[in-house]
Amino acid sequence: MSKKLYCIASFQPKTKEENSLFKTLQALEPNAQREDGCVHYVVTRQIKNQFAEGESYSIVLNEVWASVEAFEAHCQRKEIVDFFETHCIDPKGLVEKYNVVAYSDEPLNYDAPKF
Repeated sequence: MSKKLYCIASFQPKTKEENSLFKTLQALEPNAQREDGCVHYVVTRQIKNQFAEGESYSIVLNEVWASVEAFEAHCQRKEIVDFFETHCIDPKGLVEKYNVVAYSDEPLNYDAPKF
């Protein structure tokens, strides 16, 4: 198993702000993708599809990091902190609701080899 960290950051934009929020998040991609430990970092938007009719916030940031440490360093970058303060926490921001969740691909009680 890997020590990768997978993150799904979901955002529900305020009314009529979907395009602005999507572009704002896309602007974070180039610097994030240059970070040590960034494996995958891409902003996506929900589309209609007959085989995927579930409910979600309309914009999702899909991230894969080489380690917990790489992810945590990313989260503390000024650009990322500023985004959350300006658009998620500030009532004047573009985001109505958001949900950021970290995942692992290791099963519970995995007997990882000791190096």
